[in-house]
Amino acid sequence: MKKVYCTVLSLMFPLLGFAKSEEEKKATVAEVNQVTEVKDEEEAKGAFAFSGYLDSYYSANLNKPLSRSNGGAAGTARVFDSRSGQFSLGLVQTRASYTNSKSEAVVDLTFGPNANMGNYGNAVFSTALAIKQAYFTYKFTDKFSMTAGQFGTHIGYEVIDAPANFNYSLSNQFNNGPFYHTGLKATYAFSDRVSLMAGVVNNVDGIEDNNRKKAFISQLYVSPVKGWNVYLNFISSNEASPSMEDGKTPSASYTMYDVATSYQITEKFLLGVNASYGAQKGDYQGAGGPSTTESWGGIALYANTAISDNFGIGLRYENFNNDNGVRGLLAFPQGKGTEENPIAGIGTKVNSFTLTGNITLADGHLLLKPEIRLDAYPKATGANAQQQFEDSNGDFTKNSQTTLGMAFIYKF
Repeated sequence: MKKVYCTVLSLMFPLLGFAKSEEEKKATVAEVNQVTEVKDEEEAKGAFAFSGYLDSYYSANLNKPLSRSNGGAAGTARVFDSRSGQFSLGLVQTRASYTNSKSEAVVDLTFGPNANMGNYGNAVFSTALAIKQAYFTYKFTDKFSMTAGQFGTHIGYEVIDAPANFNYSLSNQFNNGPFYHTGLKATYAFSDRVSLMAGVVNNVDGIEDNNRKKAFISQLYVSPVKGWNVYLNFISSNEASPSMEDGKTPSASYTMYDVATSYQITEKFLLGVNASYGAQKGDYQGAGGPSTTESWGGIALYANTAISDNFGIGLRYENFNNDNGVRGLLAFPQGKGTEENPIAGIGTKVNSFTLTGNITLADGHLLLKPEIRLDAYPKATGANAQQQFEDSNGDFTKNSQTTLGMAFIYKF
């Protein structure tokens, strides 16, 4: 009997031990599930972020123009950093975003001279001048999302945000737009290296449409190898204003093809290219335009290298051609030609060379960008022909200008 009792106990102890380990496992699983639930709850709640930057600059034009302009006042060479011989404010940005696992909402406000210039299409609304972006995105799946609202353009290599560009002064391809769109777009990521965006938006650079027509936008992103990014961009729109007589929108077109690509050849050396071609026919947002199709275009080459962790240097060369006069780059002065100056107001072209340094301080918050830039235009001919830029007497005797500058940028 004693042997039987001991045998039963010897069989029960392993069973009791097994039961205990099962309870421990269940408790462990419960703890894991609880942690997972907390994480899922935190992701569902989302996260709020606030960021921004402010930038100012000093620019000295070696032509010493009487108007203290880098050509911006005459509609040439510069659109944004247009003042010289003085300290100037560029842009102040405040960006608030809310993000969770399925969605994102962004309110991106800007202030200062560059904000007004970048939002010229909203000039009728004094409060809209500060709206750079205001949109939300919903992720239907890990690969497919849609965005609605006002968002920055997909066209081009550079952006209006000074900290994001290596060079401080902006290229003529950027200067001649577009800057932003208002509408709806969808993006599908086929993989980490291939995605497609397509959308429908209002007229170019306007928060409200000037007609019932809508523009089509698209972008194909491809990364052939690691470090090489290629963006193929497109927009097609009818920008004509409706007729005052019958309310119908006449046939007109605004079309742009754009390629922006960069290749991080080594950890410290990057090459980039931006090439664009645009064509326009007919009335453009009520401003009038050519009855035949006229085109413009440009190409810019970028080379940036990091000398150290806190210092880098970059070179940009750009050729921009607006010989047909359909964009903002015109021979000086703007307007109709005269007998004395028959080239006034017609299109022109420019070669620009920009050398920029990047100095990073305060753990990456403070950026200093010393820069030298040369803009060269064709020399106007004729007995009374005026050149593109003015001299210290206010006379237009220069067909090129060289500017030295320093940008002061703080981001947070």
